[in-house]
Amino acid sequence: MMRSLFSGVSGLKTHQTRMDVIGNNIANVNTTAYKSQNMVFSDLLYQTTQAASGANPNTGRGGINARQIGLGSKTAAINTAITRQGSAQSTNNPWDVMISGESFFVVSSGSQNFFTRDGSFTIDGAGNLVMASTGYTVMGWQYDEDTGDIRSDVVSALQVMNRRNLTAPAEATTMGYASGIVDKNDPSVHSSGGKVMSLKIFDAEGYDYSVLFSIHALSRDGQYYVQLDDIKNADGVSLKDVYNVNDISQIATFGESKSIDETKVYGLPDDGSVTYTAGANDTGTFVVNYNYGEILTGFDSNVMMGMAKNLKVTAPAADNAALAEKSDVTMQGDVTLDRNILETKYGLTYDEKERQYYYRPRTVAGDGTVTYGNSTALGPSDVTNPATPLNVTGWQSVLSSLGGNGVTIAQGGTPAAPLISIDEAGEATLTFTAAFKTNRVSAFTAQTSTFGVSLAYPADKAEILEKAYGLHSTDNMKYDINYITPDGHASVAVSEQYTGNALVFDTKTGNFSYVGDQGQNAVTLDFAAAATDLTGANRNLEHFSDVSIDFSTLTNISNGKVSTAGLDNGDGTSANAGAGRKHGEMIGVEVGQDGKIRASYDNGMTKLLGQIAVAKFANAAGLAKAGNNLYSTTMNSGEFDGIGIDITSDGEGSMESGVLEMSNVDLAGEFTEMITTQRGFQANSRIITTSDTLLEELVNLKR
Repeated sequence: MMRSLFSGVSGLKTHQTRMDVIGNNIANVNTTAYKSQNMVFSDLLYQTTQAASGANPNTGRGGINARQIGLGSKTAAINTAITRQGSAQSTNNPWDVMISGESFFVVSSGSQNFFTRDGSFTIDGAGNLVMASTGYTVMGWQYDEDTGDIRSDVVSALQVMNRRNLTAPAEATTMGYASGIVDKNDPSVHSSGGKVMSLKIFDAEGYDYSVLFSIHALSRDGQYYVQLDDIKNADGVSLKDVYNVNDISQIATFGESKSIDETKVYGLPDDGSVTYTAGANDTGTFVVNYNYGEILTGFDSNVMMGMAKNLKVTAPAADNAALAEKSDVTMQGDVTLDRNILETKYGLTYDEKERQYYYRPRTVAGDGTVTYGNSTALGPSDVTNPATPLNVTGWQSVLSSLGGNGVTIAQGGTPAAPLISIDEAGEATLTFTAAFKTNRVSAFTAQTSTFGVSLAYPADKAEILEKAYGLHSTDNMKYDINYITPDGHASVAVSEQYTGNALVFDTKTGNFSYVGDQGQNAVTLDFAAAATDLTGANRNLEHFSDVSIDFSTLTNISNGKVSTAGLDNGDGTSANAGAGRKHGEMIGVEVGQDGKIRASYDNGMTKLLGQIAVAKFANAAGLAKAGNNLYSTTMNSGEFDGIGIDITSDGEGSMESGVLEMSNVDLAGEFTEMITTQRGFQANSRIITTSDTLLEELVNLKR
């Protein structure tokens, strides 16, 4: 009878233990990364009152089972759901880190390593990454300056905010690249200035500069050259002035001086605007049509010429074959002025009644009397006598100002052919003459709208090249005539000189071929180590680094006569190596999914500071809880090797910054367990009370 009492007591104790476990779980429902526990029951001991016996074949008697009386229950195990992931809680704190997977952070008290899933970290006064709750340092691997990557070694404290990491040093630019299109029909690549490109570079001290290059077309299709034009500082001042030198080549060079010599044959224009007559002894005569503006001084600036109709040369005679420089040439034409111009610009008054006259400005007296400034009208002088010639006496000085010096408004005429006519709308047509002077010495034949000027070969060689063959020598390209065939074709020696690097494209596809020399994709902007200024002083230039510029992505295709070629620093990859940078201050830190800690700086640089290592155990449930969300190893968990692993090495785990792992306690389950535990406790208490009643009845037998 006493056994049931002790069974009830053991049951009460085990259920109380289970309630303790449940209570601890509920108490930690909001504890970061807490792992819930559950208790497992087992029966205790058994008292055997009769052992089991087997069947006896000799007597034919069968066997019987053992008779055992249990003595209660006990706690078999308290298990931790250590591998069950808790939900994520966003904190937006970059130092809060959550582990996904079965790994553990490694933290150190200074004398012992512990393990935790609690990723609520912070930075202490020494710049160490530590647990916010205990101050234990977070362990990981350090950045190796020699390899530029993480050194996977024995874990050590991560001092991510040390003085060295707070800033990013300046770095000189060492690489650049070109991109875009070079359109062969773009006027800029054929101009003296070329297609201008700017490359931003940094020196070793973090100062930025703009390097100006230009692309120029060569005479051969698909061939160009790139030259260095200038280098300017951030204030737009050329380094020639900064260092007081004569030429930018004393500071940096880009390619060498080169010459391309070849012979080409050019023909005369097909429209007949230029003709050639061969002469004796390698001479000949070209007749080139020049327009009036090219021959007559002041023609293009004369406003009357822009309004003129029926323009023709009246003197000298049209068949005059030779005029010296500054010879007189008279031209005649018509110009039409509408009523608005005559009234507003010249102040004339139109006769609304007769519709044939313009008068000088009129005045109206108080009594209404109208007085004109001059009785002479612009129009027929005597309406009653139509035979009277038109007259502009008094108006010549007004109207002649329209044309300026050398322009005369013609007078006279007949009614049948007036030199000034006015229609009913008030529009006046004037015949004018204009005097000009030739601006060159040459034989010519006056034609309808041009002068045919004779050029002698070889005396006028430079002008013949330009006018007859469209060739004009420049600083970089020279033309010279070897000989001219009887039909006017010229053999021309072409010499192209430039300082820079050749830029060559495939003429079939427009793709890049090479830059500089054949086989090259890149050429170098080469900075001098020092320069001697105009005073003879030595100027140090060692803070600059040579820059290798890749042109291989340029193309030579049609783009609407617009070239888009441009330059950028770096190598054009996502890392943009060699771009250079200014001195930078830290502006942010992030923890990657692999646990690598990277800092970002205001100069665009990112820097690897270290990596949070993790530990993984064969039996994570065998870790012992050490309080403060910490675990320690036991003989059944497996040992920590002191190095740890990269959390992404097995492809299953990762870290996420800005979130924390929540407790994995299931309140619904805990309350259910609480109900069954309570009922179990009540039932066991009934064992004791019932056994007590039985004992009481036994005692009462004596009474």
